[in-house]
Amino acid sequence: MSVNDNYTVSSCFTDVGCPKIAPTVIANHVGFNDFQASPSTRDKRNLNPCALIKPEEEDQGARFDMTTRNLHQVGKGISKGINAGRINFADKHILSAYIMPLYWKPLDWAIIEATAVTEEGYTVPGASVGATPEIVQSAEKLIAEVNTRIPSIHSFTPPNRQPYVVTHTQDRIDLTAIPIGPDRVVALIEFTKPDNTGTIAPENDSSRAIARHLIEFLSEEVDSGRLPKSLLSLQRGIGNVADSIIGGLAEGPFKQVRVWIKVLQVSYDLVCGFERGLRDLPIDTILRCFDSGKLAFATATSIRFSPEGFDQFCENWATYKDRLLLRSQQVANSPEIIRRLGVPAMNTPLEYGHGNSTYALSSRMLNGIGGSADFLRNAKLSIMLTPSNRLTKTDPTRISCIAPFASHVDQPEHDLDVVSTEHGLADLRGLAPCERAPHIIKKCAHPDYRDVARGYYDQALHECLARATGTTYAEECGEDAYWVVGEGYYEGGQVGSRFGVAV
Repeated sequence: MSVNDNYTVSSCFTDVGCPKIAPTVIANHVGFNDFQASPSTRDKRNLNPCALIKPEEEDQGARFDMTTRNLHQVGKGISKGINAGRINFADKHILSAYIMPLYWKPLDWAIIEATAVTEEGYTVPGASVGATPEIVQSAEKLIAEVNTRIPSIHSFTPPNRQPYVVTHTQDRIDLTAIPIGPDRVVALIEFTKPDNTGTIAPENDSSRAIARHLIEFLSEEVDSGRLPKSLLSLQRGIGNVADSIIGGLAEGPFKQVRVWIKVLQVSYDLVCGFERGLRDLPIDTILRCFDSGKLAFATATSIRFSPEGFDQFCENWATYKDRLLLRSQQVANSPEIIRRLGVPAMNTPLEYGHGNSTYALSSRMLNGIGGSADFLRNAKLSIMLTPSNRLTKTDPTRISCIAPFASHVDQPEHDLDVVSTEHGLADLRGLAPCERAPHIIKKCAHPDYRDVARGYYDQALHECLARATGTTYAEECGEDAYWVVGEGYYEGGQVGSRFGVAV
């Protein structure tokens, strides 16, 4: 595997279900022998279709300069390498990402985690499926790490160009294992090492306020008959705000909830807010929700419990196995299924002004677009949840997240129905752009920035619209019309920064 330009991919989705032995051995081997110092032995290991993987694996490859990257990433080391220009990064929607290894360039090697490899030539995934079916299909050679610590979880579909016959969250389709072809398997590695899932930031006043506004909105949707008490098949993205607000669902008239999400992760266990009185219980209370019947069914591409939660999950496997289903990311993010199920989707942007979820200052990559666009474009309800501002070390309201323009647009306004911050919720359905802007400013913007935002809107409406531009660019309408992080907008520094960019 030390041949130059090998195209090697490892399976993973979030930081669970990742190979734990072979990638570390390869990276240590490259670093110990200083292979990167010579062009003749320089090894580039592409982690293309795996979405989120373990930060320590990403950073280890980045430290030895042996990684190129596509799709969502979370490691600090790889983020620094991307923004410094040492690591090439090409962001893609998760739904379309599976075609990359199949059509751009065949994979030389695939390293996957499994819970079993059968004599018939099938591999059974563990805590995540992700893009494993597509990786296996494209790879010339396979290394399978067999984790015997957890039971097998399966039921997913590799691409077959046929409609996905899924009409309910719990529908199981196609194969229960991934065909791999025994002749391509060059190594099996047995191990019992658990996933290091870490911790999630706890709820705070801001996230609880966002939760209250969201619960009030969803309750009104139920009361009006636009949503059932089960909330159809609820989805939420990845992020502390999205995770924290789920606990507030205890406030609404919701029963037998089903979820269709990418990652059933640690703090989603606060979904036990469905059951009053459980919010103060230890993390991983999602298992208690299953026990209580408040959560009827969950489907995801991976499960991300705490180590203690995984132990409980494995010990009571018979209780949970028929109420949890893992699918490939191609199925989980399928527009066909999202629309058919009527999924209400909740995601967290970096800033709103259109929707920006990936770049700060239009050039500094944070994580990646992930699968948010797949849901926002196709959901029955497309909801964005964000704090109204971001703090800095010296100013608690330094940067506004409600902007006239996002510095980098990932999701356009056409794909969005609702925006909520800790100050309020703006229902944008049926509103024209000239109605949406003041509504968002009034409901969602931080009080320190409302006058600034309203001034921008009035200037755009009354000055530039007459010139058929519809917006206020600095060179056309004054130096202070287009706000970026920098000097105070008002003279005397009444506002800590110019309005517009979240970092």
